[in-house]
This record gives sequence, structure tokens and C-alpha cells, in this order.
Amino acid sequence: MKKILLLTVFLISVSFLNAQTNPLWSQKKIKNYLPHMTVPEVEELLTKTDMVIIPVGAIEQHGKHLPLGTDFLNGVETCKLIAQQRDVLVAPVLMAGQSPYHMGFAGTISLSAETILKVHMEAVESLIRHGFKRFMILNAHGGNRAITTLLADQINQKTAGIAVDIGVAMRPFRKPSGFPAPKVFDRHGGVSETSRSMYYIPTLVDMDAAVTAELSLPEHMEKMLPDVIKGDDTALLVFLAEGLKMEETGKKTSSKEMSTTGVWGVRDLKESKAAYGKGMSDSLVNAAVAFIDRWNELRPFGTK
Repeated sequence: MKKILLLTVFLISVSFLNAQTNPLWSQKKIKNYLPHMTVPEVEELLTKTDMVIIPVGAIEQHGKHLPLGTDFLNGVETCKLIAQQRDVLVAPVLMAGQSPYHMGFAGTISLSAETILKVHMEAVESLIRHGFKRFMILNAHGGNRAITTLLADQINQKTAGIAVDIGVAMRPFRKPSGFPAPKVFDRHGGVSETSRSMYYIPTLVDMDAAVTAELSLPEHMEKMLPDVIKGDDTALLVFLAEGLKMEETGKKTSSKEMSTTGVWGVRDLKESKAAYGKGMSDSLVNAAVAFIDRWNELRPFGTK
């Protein structure tokens, strides 16, 4: 009888406590993730490292099956995984990026390059003031590529900080991910990105809503596709110079003008697998860790 009474009291206590907390809260504290850290934890991290990794993502349409926050969320999760293996601060600054060519789909937010650059520069200057020195910029959205390249350069040119584009920095350390090369066009919101999302943010992927897109490309771009798919670097360069540009350019290549769903690809989305996403993530994270180790060899923590 006593045990039953104690159990009853325990259950009532648990129910009372649960009733006093936000029922929507589901996060757990992540090591080295700035939004979760206290001031003493940041101070303690500064005794071990001066490195920061900043994911630069986007809030934009990703078809019918992926969330608008795909780029931002996947970028943050990548950085978190890196920071569990090496002491670096993960400091996301902005959710939105440069996405004017997706504005035909509800929910997309697009910021100017000038705004993105200015906000990140001010954030970096804040972190430098606290004692951080080295910055790795992780571009999680293709449309930000020129911005993140310039951001790393401006940090180096205008502040006491030292910055690299981590995507470029880890290239010598990348190993094959095991993801099968596509035999058809497969880019934004396609099988590759869906597979990564199934690994990074599985509860936000709705495969029941996944619909393979029908594309309508300008004729001359349609003719380039076979070379793009084969991996012709020149064809890809020229293709992307025109592809995915806002409606106002008159190129007829905004996502709304080219795709029935917003996905830029025709590969069957049902081919997506979390295992493929894990392979791509492991390849990236391991390469980033290898680069961090090499940077620490070349410029040890504490170097003035």
C-alpha cells in the first residue's frame, strides 16, 4: 500500500511539473552551440579555442516536401556535428539569405547581399571583441556563394579576425560519400538535398507530399542539360550563370517559371534515403575536422 501511495505521489508530481513547462519545447542542450550557452560556458570555451563556425543559410521554398528552413537548419546541424568533435563555437547569425528567384513561392524571404554582409560583419566584430579570432564560414545555400566568399575576404581585410570559406578549405580532405551520381538532373530540393534533410531534420520531411517536378527550361538551357549531368564544368558554369534568377531579369529562370513544384530536378524523390544523407554529412564533417586539425597545426591556439 505504501509503494502504491508513493507511486501515486510521484506521478502527480511529474504531471504537475509537466503542466508548468512549455508543451512545445523539445530541444536538448547542444555543446558549443552559442544560442544554448551561458556566459560562463563561452568564457570557458575561450580558454580552449578561438575558432568560430558560422552557417549562412536561407529561408526559401524547397518543394512540397521540405521545410522553408531547410538550408538554415541543415547548415546549423552540420556545424553542430563538427563542434561535437572539435572545440569550435557554432554561431548562426541570420536565418534568411539571398533567394530572390524563389519569391514566386509563399514563405520565401530574400535579403540583399549588402544586408547579409553587413549583419555578419557586425556579428563577427562582436565575437572578436570577446576574444574569438578565427572564423569558418559555412555556406549552406548556393545563392549565398558570392556573399560568403566576400564575407571571408572582408573579415580578413577589415578586422583583426582571420576567416576561411570552410567549403573551399575542406576540399583536399573530402572523401567519397557513397551517394550515387545522378543520371538525370537533380539539384535544388531534389534527391540529394532530400536525403540530407532526412538525416539532419527527419521530423520535418514529408515524403508523402514529395512530388517529382515537371521542368520547363529555356530551349538553349535544355540543350545544355546532358553535358551538365555528365559533369562538364564549363557547361555547369554557364548553366548556373543563367539558371535560378529572379523574374525581373527576364531570363525566364526563376523557380516558379521553371518548375511545377519548386524543385529544380526531375529525379524521382522516392529514391531519397537517410543513409545517403548520413554519408554526405559524414564526408563533410570528417573533412571539416581534418581541416581544423591542420589549421591548428599551422597556427596553434594562442598564437598572437
